[in-house]
Amino acid sequence: MNFYISDTISFIKKLTFRRVWNITLLYVSYQLTKLKGKPIQWGVPMTISFEPTTACNLRCPECPSGLRSFTRETGNLKEDFFRTTIDDLCKDLMYLIFYFQGEPYINPKFLDMVKYASSKGIYTITSTNGHFLNDENAKKTIESGLDRMIISVDGTTQETYENYRKEGKLETVLQGAKNIVKWKKALHSSSPHIIFQFLVVKPNEHQIPNIYRLAREIGVDEVKLKTAQVYEYKNGNDLIPTMDKYSRYKQQKDGTYTVKNELLNHCWKLWHACVITWDGLVVPCCFDKDAIHQLGDLKKGTFRDIWRGAQYHRFRTSLLKGRDQIDICTNCTEGCKVWA
Repeated sequence: MNFYISDTISFIKKLTFRRVWNITLLYVSYQLTKLKGKPIQWGVPMTISFEPTTACNLRCPECPSGLRSFTRETGNLKEDFFRTTIDDLCKDLMYLIFYFQGEPYINPKFLDMVKYASSKGIYTITSTNGHFLNDENAKKTIESGLDRMIISVDGTTQETYENYRKEGKLETVLQGAKNIVKWKKALHSSSPHIIFQFLVVKPNEHQIPNIYRLAREIGVDEVKLKTAQVYEYKNGNDLIPTMDKYSRYKQQKDGTYTVKNELLNHCWKLWHACVITWDGLVVPCCFDKDAIHQLGDLKKGTFRDIWRGAQYHRFRTSLLKGRDQIDICTNCTEGCKVWA
């Protein structure tokens, strides 16, 4: 429980009047949008996901990075470009998520960018597969001021783990988590808040109790169970769990599968968050993995102009008219996370 308190305090300390006011503007404009049925947008995002890189060392079967199937160019986020964007938004921005596609630690400047964002009083989060948390990187991670670290641990034995995390080594991941815990203690730091994220799929669902035990033994702060997205689900998929609680798909009478979630014609994410790719493309959310719905390009204009521009307005309008007509929305996970 103390871990949760520390994390909450860390978040609260980053609240300023300007950030609270921005959050208020976002929420009120979103509610007015739902009421009136047309997009009203006040404020700027309280949350941005920045993509450090599209490269990854693993080959997970439901990930474009793992499958090496991107239709867009691959590369690393440049530090100067990142700083320019953060300087523009830092006074209003609350959360900064260093993740979209790829493994963040592959970018050699990743922790320098975390440190810069932390110096601006922004709550920083990353998600990693845990293979680059050697002793040196673990120490640098603590020193960067990172607030929250999600480590993907999708199995408690190598055989089960590599069923999804292709070419991954569970022993390396667990040692990396131990390194982070060690340096937190050595540097007397309450952050980052360490989370083991367990993507529940059919091959690993029997190990759910074991991931909690493993987290306790290592000293990890929290475990989160997450439902898995699969691209080919209509006729079933070997990754879909048998435990209904952990599946985002349901079987219909004819034997085919459909997404459980009802697609409402509004989405909070389009009002309070966005994703910026490594090369400056602004896209609606993390489901647009190939950046098909490009709402602007920071190489050609400012973020604020893009956020309030015609392309964003058209996308929000189309979402309000029929979210089921937007490809990236049809497999959406909003509401499908199982918090533990």
